[in-house]
Amino acid sequence: MIDLRSDTVTRPTQPMRAAMAAAEVGDDVYGEDPSVIALEERVAAMFGHEAALFTPTGSMANVLAVASVVSPGQEVLCEARAHIARAELGAHGAVSGLTMRTWSHPRGQIDLTALDDLFAPDLGMYFVRTAAISAENTHNFAGGAVLPLADLQALRAFADERQVAVHLDGARIWNAHVATGVPLASYGAVADVLAVCLSKGLGAPAGSLLVGGREAVLEARVRRKRLGGGMRQVGVLAAAGLYALDHHVDRLAEDHANARLLAEAVGLDPAVVDTNIVAFDCADAPALVARAREAGVLIGAVGARTVRLVTHLDVTPEQAAAAARVLGELVASQDA
Repeated sequence: MIDLRSDTVTRPTQPMRAAMAAAEVGDDVYGEDPSVIALEERVAAMFGHEAALFTPTGSMANVLAVASVVSPGQEVLCEARAHIARAELGAHGAVSGLTMRTWSHPRGQIDLTALDDLFAPDLGMYFVRTAAISAENTHNFAGGAVLPLADLQALRAFADERQVAVHLDGARIWNAHVATGVPLASYGAVADVLAVCLSKGLGAPAGSLLVGGREAVLEARVRRKRLGGGMRQVGVLAAAGLYALDHHVDRLAEDHANARLLAEAVGLDPAVVDTNIVAFDCADAPALVARAREAGVLIGAVGARTVRLVTHLDVTPEQAAAAARVLGELVASQDA
């Protein structure tokens, strides 16, 4: 099977497994795991922030990050298809007691005009106050779209004028960095707090990090323990992340090229595919998914008529070409 359902399906490479096996470990709840400490310090420095916190999942990193800037009863504004709104099972409301309001953009982009309409200052005890704005880069459900740095900087200025925080969901920020050449520190500079993931395009078996100020990270460490995320000798996972940062960032360009090949096969303009995700409409998404599986290609439906393909390090250029041939034929027959 050629698995294009998500870049979360990647398996650790043999060299990554060797790094994990050789990891120096300690008890991370006591703050004594040297591999975790090295990973946290390295990632914080990459994004120009004071500190970082290793978490088991990206959803936990996002929940902790947003909660560090939005108190219970306050709101965060985000795009309608943002991962924090659509794909984290309501955790922000259920766990953190905050609310969300959204703007909508076909490419998941920032819309300052819409934000200006949505923004709610402190209007007294009967109104929810906007405490933060969240952006997602790359934007998962907008087909891996990159948010331009200039737009993120404009968002930062907008938030500063209104004295609210910016959260950046950077689960695939590495893809944006490779696709555009924008330094990671430039992305970090637009956010008070961000979450970055190691287990998608970078291919680690698990793990994300919350990145931000030292006080925010210290409080998030307490919240992480409260949520059951206090891990012990987790340096075996941190070592995978460190290996990924050394060896799997630049190669994301190959995934982007494979995604453009798939896009062309299913009738999309490759120029609209920024990174490693291809989302396209079809007559019947579940039926296309089923037929693709029969032909040896795993893909995912993200709507009744929308299919998503995601390239990753376990899909070679040859496999991408083979999948493109299969999917091109299936899409053509469904449209006929």
